[in-house]
Amino acid sequence: MIMSDTAPIDLTCLPRHVAIIMDGNGRWAQRKLKPRLFGHKAGADSVKDIVGACREIGIEFLTLYAFSSENWNRPEKEVSGLMTILKKYLESELPSMQENNIRLMSIGDRERLPDAVRLCLEKTIEATASNSKLTLNLALSYGSRDEIVRAVQRVARQCVDGNLTPETITEKRLSESLDTSNMPDPDLLIRTGGESRLSNFLLWQLSYAEIYFTEIMWPEFRKDIFFQALTDFQVRERRFGRTGEQLNAE
Repeated sequence: MIMSDTAPIDLTCLPRHVAIIMDGNGRWAQRKLKPRLFGHKAGADSVKDIVGACREIGIEFLTLYAFSSENWNRPEKEVSGLMTILKKYLESELPSMQENNIRLMSIGDRERLPDAVRLCLEKTIEATASNSKLTLNLALSYGSRDEIVRAVQRVARQCVDGNLTPETITEKRLSESLDTSNMPDPDLLIRTGGESRLSNFLLWQLSYAEIYFTEIMWPEFRKDIFFQALTDFQVRERRFGRTGEQLNAE
């Protein structure tokens, strides 16, 4: 049991996989009359804090929506700055990942990343591949519809090659073709920044996730607020289509 500012966190009832839409960096900076990149740099400190909190209490998977496929449409200067921040984060955090037994993974269209960023990402993924305490999964150049299309294409190729028939395509088969095939679906989705939408993030995988929206901007989202989201998660009844009476009878 760990005490938060609101209620104790039951370490036997943690979500295995937490996904976070890290929203509000730019608006947070603008409210302070600062450039948007100032907010993105501050947001990197929140990433470090939440990664540390997940490792501390034993959450197995943390997926962060770091850069969407739609974010390529932002001003070139902002995109370039975000790529620089990402590369610096990977370089600076690799020693900590190794020390704290954190494995890095990524989902999304990695090939669209600038070469220097992609190579740094791949190097970090390879270097941490044997770590097992926490899997930190970065959604980069990621869009859920694009992911689902790529998964369907993989399944279609298996049909064309004669290794699969349309009648044998199942939810499990499609899930195994997604970018997240080697991890469980998220149990909890957190979105910061006051918006209440999924923004093309893990649309298939979030089918039964609990959702926690907060007005807090990402640069101000730290361990204590994260623990509030966990305590909220722990009082929810997760029925997965069954009734409460059925759950109580088990």
